[in-house]
Amino acid sequence: MLKPVGDRPAIVVCSTCRYTPDQRDDEDGVRGGALFAQALRDAAGGAFEVQEMPCLFACSQHCVVHLRAEGKIGYVLGKFEPTGESARAVADYFRLYAASREGVVPYKEWPEGVKGHFLVRVPPTGFVTD
Repeated sequence: MLKPVGDRPAIVVCSTCRYTPDQRDDEDGVRGGALFAQALRDAAGGAFEVQEMPCLFACSQHCVVHLRAEGKIGYVLGKFEPTGESARAVADYFRLYAASREGVVPYKEWPEGVKGHFLVRVPPTGFVTD
């Protein structure tokens, strides 16, 4: 069931997420998560990993991603449109996140496109925040 992937900082995308809250697929029958994964790869330009996982169990949030890196706080974000614009906002935030010491990016540096999309923050194994 588990599949090994690289251990460098990565965005994990729910590949089976809905296209919108009310629509499972786009007009061509493609899931929103699959579209968003490709948009994120395009936005990454090979600078970081975009990994796909079927179902992150956040189905009511559609187009969900998990930002993770060893020793850093992880974040789950959702309610994105599977577009290049949304993907660029996530990619821009991820670059700041990956460069940060503990995964904390000051709010004033957040790209506008990620504000209001944070669902969960996950402490790294062996830590909690104070």
